[in-house]
Amino acid sequence: MPAQASAQADFDFRSLYRHGFARAAACTIRSSVADPAANAAALIEAARTCHEKAVAVAVFPELALSGYAIEDLLHQDVLLDGVERGIGALVEASARLLPVLIVGAPLRHGSRLYNTACVIHRGRLLGVVPKIHLPTYREFYEARHFASGAGAPAGEIAVGPLTAPFGTDLLFEASDVPGLTIGIEICEDMWVPAPPAARLALAGASVLANLSGSPITIGRARSRGLLCRSSSMRYAAAYIYAAGGAGESTTDLGWDGQTSIHEAGALLAEGERFARGAVVTIADLDLDLLRLERASTGTFDDNRRVLDGQGEGRTFRTIRFRLDPPRGDVGFERRVERFPFVPADPALLRQDCYEGYNIQVAGLEQRLRATATRRVVIGVSGGLDSTHALIVTAAAFDRLGLPRTDILAYTMPGFGTSDETKTNAIRLMSALGVTQAELDIRPTATLMLETMGHPYGRGEPVYDTTFENVQAGLRTDYLFRLANQHGGIVIGTGDLSELALGWCTYGVGDQMSHYNVNAGVPKTLIQHLIRWVAASGEFERAAGEVLLDVLNTEISPELIPAEAGNIQSTQARIGPYELQDFNLFYILRYGMRPSKVVFLAERAWGDAAAGSWPPAFPQSGRRAYDRPTIRRWMAVFLSRFFGFAQFKRSALPNGPKVVAGGSLSPRGDWRAPSDGTAAPWLAELERNVPET
Repeated sequence: MPAQASAQADFDFRSLYRHGFARAAACTIRSSVADPAANAAALIEAARTCHEKAVAVAVFPELALSGYAIEDLLHQDVLLDGVERGIGALVEASARLLPVLIVGAPLRHGSRLYNTACVIHRGRLLGVVPKIHLPTYREFYEARHFASGAGAPAGEIAVGPLTAPFGTDLLFEASDVPGLTIGIEICEDMWVPAPPAARLALAGASVLANLSGSPITIGRARSRGLLCRSSSMRYAAAYIYAAGGAGESTTDLGWDGQTSIHEAGALLAEGERFARGAVVTIADLDLDLLRLERASTGTFDDNRRVLDGQGEGRTFRTIRFRLDPPRGDVGFERRVERFPFVPADPALLRQDCYEGYNIQVAGLEQRLRATATRRVVIGVSGGLDSTHALIVTAAAFDRLGLPRTDILAYTMPGFGTSDETKTNAIRLMSALGVTQAELDIRPTATLMLETMGHPYGRGEPVYDTTFENVQAGLRTDYLFRLANQHGGIVIGTGDLSELALGWCTYGVGDQMSHYNVNAGVPKTLIQHLIRWVAASGEFERAAGEVLLDVLNTEISPELIPAEAGNIQSTQARIGPYELQDFNLFYILRYGMRPSKVVFLAERAWGDAAAGSWPPAFPQSGRRAYDRPTIRRWMAVFLSRFFGFAQFKRSALPNGPKVVAGGSLSPRGDWRAPSDGTAAPWLAELERNVPET
């Protein structure tokens, strides 16, 4: 289905429903054994809670209206009559409620009894989906009571005075919330080798609901979590799971009421287990993200085509409904990482740093081995990027058994070089035991500026782009000639964030090298990689001390003399890297609209005291940004990324992809014309993001 524009003029900018999100809930109630009236009342109470919280889709456990573990009571007409009345009560109550309610119930159809999910919304029974796979092993005995939905007569089912579509071929699609299409499977359906969710997802379901009974045993919660996460990732879908909990019969079984919501492999929310009463677990689903993920991963739809070609395809009936979500700000029930490339969870960050660092080291190791190169040349400024590139190079040499003295490291002071960075560069080179030298570029740069007739050559304090690029170009020129002289290759140091913004000097400048170990690493991750290396003990203690000192250094190209004013600040020119990396992640990885990225950035960065920060992140650096600031720097990002910097990226040297958020190699994740324009993106930003 073609995506509609997610920004709608009659929605508040801070409304999640304006930006392609929908709120979901996984719910349990305190069950009453074989008492449909009591269970219906509890379900209605939970549904009202969901309505108050602006939930779009609420999923309840398997057989929630009757209770799961009631055995042969399932064949009693009194119970089944009560279930039908309970469905009627839910339908009536739903007329005044927002959520789509997905409720488990045993229902008669034809000559058999089915374990079903009833889909209810705004006074309608939208449809009934029967369970396909009936476990009849160990503690389960469902085939004694139910018929499988496989092969069941399709068409309509009568539930008391109500009628509704019946079958395993039903999808439920919101007509006014783009991308909200619901598919349903029930408990055991998730545990089989080829679950119904696969076909539902391929047919268009973006939200998969699993109504589960699932009595608890030691370790089963981990298994459920693994399957839910795997399902959400494999199907590029949201997966809402609700298991039976408090009040279920404990004659022979126990219940924990596990609830969880996953999306594309990520756990968004999970509820309390073994709760004494009802649990409503809420998360906001990113329907745009799921749509974009499926569209960019062509094999997703290819899989459907293969199955159709093998005669294994299915035709689904789509039941449409109008959600009519709230237009105002109803909060945001979703954690948004301030640093998408840097998880706040300490264990995940350690794992990411381990993998990222070793990707870089292994990449350089392979390049040196393949080219039989035993010597490298690298410029070391004492800043973050060159520091990290140097330790990566030292590690690659260690792995290859090459002496670090064959790393030829040069500090090349220019007109703006500070004593602090130069000292750190020398200290680090000494601590690592590389061959070091100082090559002062100022005399040559002055001569070049004089020869060119530049005002600075006449003694005028003109510090323009030419003044800066003469220095950047000379440094690179020297490094390449030194590599020629010593039979080595030049190691690049520029990072992914600089490439995104075009913050590098093209050609004979820091844009060029023989192999760039940092090309796939965003600026916001590099500081954590350095901190991780310092803590790992891989290098000498003195080196670790320098690494920590480098982390406290202002990010600057140091091309303008300090006496001209304050230290030249990169981020004052192109924006805070923490915001620009945020923009880069969502635009590069998913292709999201600028207005949506601003919405997410405002949620992530609006309050410095809210949410989590990465481990060891300094208190002094914990900033907040308001919408006007976010909007202003987004405009800078769009102008540079789409309208300026691509010609530099189109001529990138080799270097490994490191982060899942993508790379900017023209041979890899990002292939774009060098003569493009940022106008459409800037227009979308201007049109859909109010300044206040």
